[in-house]
Amino acid sequence: MANAARRKQQEAEWQALCAFIQEKTRHLSGNDNASILEREKRVARTRKDYASFVETYFSHLATKPTAKFQKDAANYVLNNDRARAVFEWARGHAKSTHVSMMIPMWILAQKDHTPLTMVLVSKSQDSAKQLLADLQAELENNELYKVDFGIGKGDGIWSDGRFSTSDGSMFIALGRGQSPRGIKKSGRRVNYIVIDDIDDDEMVLNPARVEKATDWCLSALYGTMDAGRGRFVLVGNRIGKKSVLGNIAERPGFHHTVVNILDKKGNPTWKENFTKNEVEQMRSEIGERRFQKEYMNNPVNEGTIFERKYIRYGKMLPLRQYRAIVAYTDPSFKASSSNDYKATMLVGITKEGSFHVIRAFADQTKVTVMVGWHYEIRSFVGDTPIKYYMEANFIQDMILDEFKRVGNEVGVQIPIIGDRRSKPDKFARIEAMQPLFQRGEVVFNEDFRGDQGFEVLEEQLLLFEKGSKVHDDAPDALEGAVWLLSNRIRTSDSRYVVGRRTNWKY
Repeated sequence: MANAARRKQQEAEWQALCAFIQEKTRHLSGNDNASILEREKRVARTRKDYASFVETYFSHLATKPTAKFQKDAANYVLNNDRARAVFEWARGHAKSTHVSMMIPMWILAQKDHTPLTMVLVSKSQDSAKQLLADLQAELENNELYKVDFGIGKGDGIWSDGRFSTSDGSMFIALGRGQSPRGIKKSGRRVNYIVIDDIDDDEMVLNPARVEKATDWCLSALYGTMDAGRGRFVLVGNRIGKKSVLGNIAERPGFHHTVVNILDKKGNPTWKENFTKNEVEQMRSEIGERRFQKEYMNNPVNEGTIFERKYIRYGKMLPLRQYRAIVAYTDPSFKASSSNDYKATMLVGITKEGSFHVIRAFADQTKVTVMVGWHYEIRSFVGDTPIKYYMEANFIQDMILDEFKRVGNEVGVQIPIIGDRRSKPDKFARIEAMQPLFQRGEVVFNEDFRGDQGFEVLEEQLLLFEKGSKVHDDAPDALEGAVWLLSNRIRTSDSRYVVGRRTNWKY
């Protein structure tokens, strides 16, 4: 009964989709009799220009301008009848709409095209059928497309996993691992394979299953083509360290493009659709790990080195009871807000040798804001003596000038010192803090739990791992403070005394 009800609901949704497409495209085709010459110009233009094709026939779907990466993908597939491609695109970038529907329809729209025998694969047959439903609905109900290119309805329906069109094309839906052997249409073997979101969250955690699925794609599925003749296209986003998408992208001869929601400058790649503020708001809402996985093609495992259970919050000491306190800043390489995080950590060392993170500041922001953190720290510590440090390589004229400018405005200069040590590999330095966390020797200030600085620090620690592209500026700033306190202060007999310091050597 449940299956029957589900099929009834799917049929109702299918009929509603068909009616929607007809309604949105009928008025366009109704103007066609106005001018045969007009129609011929339209057909010629849209056969040549993919963006024009999308805007003309799919205005009911394409509410935003076609992006360059979408046009590039369409042109590559159209112009290579033996295309081998992996389109690694972030979520929300119309992967299925373009690669599994519009691009095949653009191929069919070409003059003297070869009919398609297309296999559409997804992680399950139900998923593949749903993708096929969208394609069939457009082919059979897009009135302007039908008028211009003369492709009509054939036999079959998506719910059976296959259908055909009047030009002799055939479309089949398959789930991952299903037998594809023996697929033919009028003696013509498969000439277009689209693998759409074949990976899933569960499978990518099992390398053996990933290898098995990859083998199926490159053997049984690939073998449905006539000795490799035809187009073989995979589209999806990289959701696991090991994935079918990643394995096939590494195969020789494959055209591989990676599209993240943000480009290398921190701006939306599909700028016609997303604003920077929208992306940053979403990033904050879902968290960095999920953002990296779903939108930056960068799956990272939480707790690979720093486990959540070892991140502790607790009470801080009165400031005068610390042996020493350091404010350490990692200002990142860029001055704009679109790149690395700037981070400043205020850390004190107790007489027992534990490290208390008293305040934490971290954000993708401008130098002016970063300088302001130091004055907030100065106000917070009052007359308690502390040292302000920044990696010497970063103390550039621009940063020093900003410190001087703000200092002149408020009447007090921050006496910032360059950390001139020769630093080893960043990963090794940050990783070396892990035993301190495990032994409970690093404690975050519970009074500021939930502040952005602590949230960023916590998140970047949890996502820290070898080779990760996730930002690590906050842990790097923490490491700088811990190293200074541990190696330059812990080894001395320094103690804070009200009004003065003794034996603090640098």
